[in-house]
Amino acid sequence: MKKTKHPRRARHVAYLAHRAAALVVFVFLSGGAVLAQSVLTFSADRTESVFAENRERILLRGDARVRSDDFEIQAETIEIFGEGQRYLRSTGGVTVYDAKNDLFLTSEEFFLDRESNFLRASGDAYMEDRPNELVVKGGTIQNWDEYDLTEISVNVRILGEDYTARGQFARYRRGSETLELSGTPEVFWKGDEYRAARIRIDLANDEIEFVGDVRAVVQQPEDDAEPGEADAAGEADEPGESDAAGADEGSPPAGDAGGDARDE
Repeated sequence: MKKTKHPRRARHVAYLAHRAAALVVFVFLSGGAVLAQSVLTFSADRTESVFAENRERILLRGDARVRSDDFEIQAETIEIFGEGQRYLRSTGGVTVYDAKNDLFLTSEEFFLDRESNFLRASGDAYMEDRPNELVVKGGTIQNWDEYDLTEISVNVRILGEDYTARGQFARYRRGSETLELSGTPEVFWKGDEYRAARIRIDLANDEIEFVGDVRAVVQQPEDDAEPGEADAAGEADEPGESDAAGADEGSPPAGDAGGDARDE
């Protein structure tokens, strides 16, 4: 019986041959490659690609870099997968710059959903919110652009211009500049120390709200002096023979000595 070639099968074989040729180009290409559909530019020491339907992915190994108009990622390994290269997963010395929000992040692992603008950085996660002059550290940092919400968990440390804060869990909203801490939170604000079950900070208005088991250590302003010391200093400023004698011997005026005592 004579065999005939099926037109659809022939087209499928040609399609696979074309994909195989493209795979060779991706694996051995030195330099960058551009994905026009997803507007991603990437480069790496080695690139592997899978084009099977519903399993499409690109794996970058060794000094991997991915760029778009909104972000740039550097890591030892970066995987691009999902329909339209929607997801990116990075591992090993990850560095991320979010140009849209002016955020800088580092971590051991990083995941990004480009469609929902969700990101998760884990493993010694570090984030700089440069517009708000805020540094965030924790075991895991997750951000949802849609909800203007950043969650930080495990050994949270937050550093601001006039304060530092720590706890086990924190929620930060960039738009309203509010920070909520829980899990034995502590806040050190302009020399004062605060503890409570939950602490909420309004960064824009320099306001702190405490909820449950509130404790605080408030420092006395340095310019508050004891009345007796101020009077003594005033009397020592009066000119007299004793002052002149003290000056001749090289000792400081009594007024200066009073000032040193207050500083101590």
